[in-house]
Amino acid sequence: MTASAAERSPVRVTLADLMRLRPAGEALRLTAPRVRAASAGGHLSPYKGRGIEYDESRPYQPGDDLRTIDWRVTARTGKPHTKVFREERNRPVFVCLDLRRPMMFATRGAFKGVRGAEITALVAWAAIANGDRLGGVVFSEAEHRELRPALGVRAALRLMKLVADDAFWSRREERDGDPLEAEAEHALERLTRVVRPGSIVFFVSDFRGIGTDAERHLRELAGHSDVFLVHVFDPLETELPPPGRYRIQGAGRTLAIETGDAAARARYRQHFEARTSRLRAMARRPGIHLVECRTVDEPRVVLAQHFRNA
Repeated sequence: MTASAAERSPVRVTLADLMRLRPAGEALRLTAPRVRAASAGGHLSPYKGRGIEYDESRPYQPGDDLRTIDWRVTARTGKPHTKVFREERNRPVFVCLDLRRPMMFATRGAFKGVRGAEITALVAWAAIANGDRLGGVVFSEAEHRELRPALGVRAALRLMKLVADDAFWSRREERDGDPLEAEAEHALERLTRVVRPGSIVFFVSDFRGIGTDAERHLRELAGHSDVFLVHVFDPLETELPPPGRYRIQGAGRTLAIETGDAAARARYRQHFEARTSRLRAMARRPGIHLVECRTVDEPRVVLAQHFRNA
């Protein structure tokens, strides 16, 4: 473990923590190496800005986004053609970070919320280094804050100050009827209103309480932008520990669990598998991409690996 990693708190982040990620973020390329369209900005991108500026149509090639098929030329020629767009110079990059109570949990590594905050910072620094406009949404059960897209280091610092705000990290007692699903749905509904075509959207969450309305908003966003579902989870969520009695401490509460019942273990495993299966099914749709990060993983390594292989 590096000295800097040893110094980081596993249960919350500070502005200094997020600023230290700048070199790692600036080394990231939020674009895959397989170029499909030239950008008018400072980099090349495989992500085409739908509805920005039409450039030309060309014969369809394997791997092209199905959303950009030029149906008129296809019908006229009898062969599939794809529209090519000239991307907006400073494309918007939005990060939507979930800091609801379930994100304040981990059995190994760091809290899911900490990993999500680190991913947000890395994406922010990468976007600013690429000359993109950066905006964001950070939400919990009690807070919902939005930042409009802006250029430069100030935009990254504004987002990181928001992410590190004590309001998101203070201890929150669980209350009956906490609107977990409603808060996620509201955050995504707001994104559908402010995200412009051709944007890149990162939704960073453990996807607990993400219902059909929230999924509908994600599909709507993917109709005109590239959406990255960043699934942050703890290893304990995939499989209960060996049979026994365990005491677990999360955000604001401590509970004991028994893991000896075989049927309960199977239901627990199936619950997580159902969530991941739903996410992977969504990621098979055009414009939606899935990134998986465990609480024991280093986010910079996860993101670098994903975009290297995209």
